[in-house]
Amino acid sequence: MKPDPISSVVACNLCTGCGACAGLFPDLIKMIDDPENGRRPVVRQDMEGRAASARAMTVCAGVGSDWTALDRHDDADQDWGPVLAAWEGWAGQSDMRHSGSSGGAVTALADFALTSGVAAGVAHIAARQDDPRLNEAVISRDRASLMRGTGSRYAQASPAEALGEIVAQDDPIAFVGKPCDVASVNKAINAGEVSNKTIPLTIAIFCAGTPTLSATETLLDRLHVPKSAKLIDLRYRGNGWPGLMQAEWQEPDGTRKTSEGISYAEGWGSILQASRRWRCRVCTDHTGAFADISVGDPWHAPPKGDVDAGRSLIVARTQRGRAFVERAIRAGALVAEPRPRDVIARAQPNLKATHGAAWARRLAARAVGLSTPRDRGQRLFKLWLGLPAKQKLQSVLGTWKRILRDRLWRSVRVTEASG
Repeated sequence: MKPDPISSVVACNLCTGCGACAGLFPDLIKMIDDPENGRRPVVRQDMEGRAASARAMTVCAGVGSDWTALDRHDDADQDWGPVLAAWEGWAGQSDMRHSGSSGGAVTALADFALTSGVAAGVAHIAARQDDPRLNEAVISRDRASLMRGTGSRYAQASPAEALGEIVAQDDPIAFVGKPCDVASVNKAINAGEVSNKTIPLTIAIFCAGTPTLSATETLLDRLHVPKSAKLIDLRYRGNGWPGLMQAEWQEPDGTRKTSEGISYAEGWGSILQASRRWRCRVCTDHTGAFADISVGDPWHAPPKGDVDAGRSLIVARTQRGRAFVERAIRAGALVAEPRPRDVIARAQPNLKATHGAAWARRLAARAVGLSTPRDRGQRLFKLWLGLPAKQKLQSVLGTWKRILRDRLWRSVRVTEASG
């Protein structure tokens, strides 16, 4: 029997793990945590499941997104998606600023959505309470619940899995997720699966790719967390900028212990980032082009230490997003100063090169018969032309090397993690 569409997306390495398909059809499509392949959907193999899979394809951003529908006017918009305005700032509440990954701006904006009445809840990701190695989609309705989700989660996450709960209720719910998650939510709205009024605000977090559960285990080994211990907490960022990676656990005798802290540079650069899946490596939207607001690190003004007071780069993508940020600043929920619209290129110079390299990676993959995302309306070839000759060559030859090393022609088969 021919595989259903969503299973085919998973099999050919196009799934981002956003969870939108499972969110809209929770009885027929289930997300599981595969240690090597990431968080991926499994479709119930009957007539109903296959029908749901076919319908879910209308919301799948893994197979591609349409940039032609975005409001773009100049080079900044063409490279990064719409940039109506940009600011550099931080949360108005000091504990929120300290706990957040950079300046706590995402949490501040989410909290303001609640207190201003724009939303009755915020869909986002938090560490699973029974297993902090993993993430779960939650809907927070107060500040305390939002604070539980502060700090980056460099692990597989499916925030769009909350779409089922969002659709099932009348309350407006703001949505926070990675660029690919927001792109799927945007497609769900355009497809009529979710009302635009039901999700009055979307916030995307800049993303360079998502590590796997196996990488998390390697990180825990580096933090010297005993295999026999019960993990209580695992922080990747926050409590300063960029903050330390640190774990807390409980020994079999009940004693609680905290690991040493290792730097973001070591944890991300030496341990986690190498495990990003193939789909992340051919991604061409790392800054949330389809969101109302996107937020990331302003690396052009780097922190002076691991616990420096955080700062966030805040970008308005839509008029709705711009008006909301301006309201948050006037209310004191956000402390921010305007920045030039081209600030993303200075803050995240590596991502522009990544988008260019992704064009060649996709070309090299298609040349050997592999499926790749089909994003319309991006000028990726022009970005590739702007790369130095060495990077141009590496983007092609490196792809073929990865295809051989990782055997990317094989169908992905997912297996749920144990423990």
